[in-house]
Amino acid sequence: MLRLDQATYDAIVAHAKRDHPDEACGIVAGPEGSDAATRHVPMINAAGSPTFYEFDSSELLALYKEMWAKDEEPVVIYHSHTATEAYPSRTDIGLANEPGAHYVLVSTREHGNSDGPVEFRSYRIIDGDVTEEPVEVVEQLTESA
Repeated sequence: MLRLDQATYDAIVAHAKRDHPDEACGIVAGPEGSDAATRHVPMINAAGSPTFYEFDSSELLALYKEMWAKDEEPVVIYHSHTATEAYPSRTDIGLANEPGAHYVLVSTREHGNSDGPVEFRSYRIIDGDVTEEPVEVVEQLTESA
């Protein structure tokens, strides 16, 4: 199960809506080994595409160096789909190389960057095997939550 605080959930959704009609992408980092998604980092979609996302390699390298220095890891890796459901494409599955991460997809296909709900789903992707998991949004993360 993926557990997110409301502020992080809202920030991911806002990023997906803001970048629509292009796909948005980003990471939520957390303390190594904790599975606590605590630090939202919106990234640039270097592809600038409505059908594909690509992390900017220099931005991603800088983020990984920062995470290593802070004993963090990517807890959530997210991107948006602008015209299709929030389910990993074959390309998304091929790019999933963090077996411990939650892969979040946000579909903005229904309302774009206008007000209205989005489809927000999380998956574990390990060796090409996709498993959907529940998402729980809480007011704020605590040690026991």
